[in-house]
Parts: sequence; structure tokens; C-alpha cells
Amino acid sequence: MSKNYTIARISIGGENFEILVKPDPALSFKSGKPISLSEILVTDVIFSDANKGLKVPEKKLKENFGTTDPLEIAKIILKKGTLQLTAQQRRQMIEEKRRQIIDFISRNAVDPRTKLPHPPMRIEQALEQIHFPIDPFKSVEEQANEAIKALRAVLPLSVEKISVAVRIPPEYTSKSYGTLKAFGTIKNEVWLSDGSLSVILEMPAGLYGQFLEKMGELTRGNIDAKIVK
Repeated sequence: MSKNYTIARISIGGENFEILVKPDPALSFKSGKPISLSEILVTDVIFSDANKGLKVPEKKLKENFGTTDPLEIAKIILKKGTLQLTAQQRRQMIEEKRRQIIDFISRNAVDPRTKLPHPPMRIEQALEQIHFPIDPFKSVEEQANEAIKALRAVLPLSVEKISVAVRIPPEYTSKSYGTLKAFGTIKNEVWLSDGSLSVILEMPAGLYGQFLEKMGELTRGNIDAKIVK
């Protein structure tokens, strides 16, 4: 495969439909970025086998896509089909996904002996030790949960949630509310007569330290917070 183009394909009813695309714009489009098809397509021909140059008859296009318009068909293939990655793209995607998985584990799991999160470096080393495979297309949460199960063979890990009672003075409630929701789920919320906010927030145990630090910054240290269970 030339480094200047790659293949996006979809299978419908046992038949392949392929297009030749430029690797980086195609990946950006598939990731949801607004990229024009003119920047993506090498040609507007729909192939059954792009490597052999075999084109799909218009009759089959109409039967399977309801149209013979190559641009509309290309959109469907890019959105719903698979994109053949270049070696560099695959390496970059795997490395980015690896960082996201490590961050997820660090934020959501703790050492059950200390109730503290493991440092990201320790998690990364443990992933290497067990040779955990990273899939560039599977979700971070799905792979992180699989990784946590596998890591328990070499690293004590527990996914625990805690409930934190938080009280915020009235002058800080408006700018703090979004941060509360970002760290966890508000289970109980009471606006007090003086305008202050009292909540019970459920969050991953590994986030508690970061939560205290962030809320301390937002309220200049004027916050009451304690673990209630």
C-alpha cells in the first residue's frame, strides 16, 4: 500500500465496497472532524477490490446503497466501514489510547491496601509486564476494565467509589458546581438559606485527592469536605 493513500472498506451481504483515501484526512473524518470529501478521496471510484482495480457495477451500488452517487457512498463507507491505518497512524493511536487507559485506571482504581491510586508510571510498567494488547478502536473504558482484571495478577487494584459530603460557601457555588459534576455523581443536593450548597457526591476513590486540590483552588480553601462512606 502506498504511503500516499490507504483503503476504507465496508462489507454488505458478503460483498466488499472499497475507496482509496488519503490516510490523515480520512482518519480525521472518521474521528468526527469536519473534513471535505475532496480532501479525502484519491478517486471517486467505488471498488470491489481496490488493489486489483476492480470496480463495482452501478447496479450493485444501487442495490446496496440506494444510490449510485460515489460521494454519498464514500461517506457511508468512511462512517460505517473500516479504515486501513498506516503503520505510523496505528502507532500513534495505540500510544494515545494507552495513555488514556492508564489515566482511566489511575482515576478510577486504588490500591486496596492504602486506598490510594497507583502512580501512572507503575500502571504503565504493569501493563508492559502482562503484555496487555491495546486496540486503537475499542473504547477506553472497555479496555481499561479489561486491563484492571488482568493487572490484578501483578498489581493490587480495586475499583471503589466513595461518598463525599461537601459544603460550598455561597460566593463560590456558581463556579464550583460544574466541577462537582465533573468529578462524580451528585446523589443529594441542598441549597441552604444562606445561599451555600451542601451535596453528597459519589466519585471514584482515586479522584479524591485531585478533587480536594481542585475545589481548594476554586474556593480559596473555603470548603468543607469529608468522606462519609
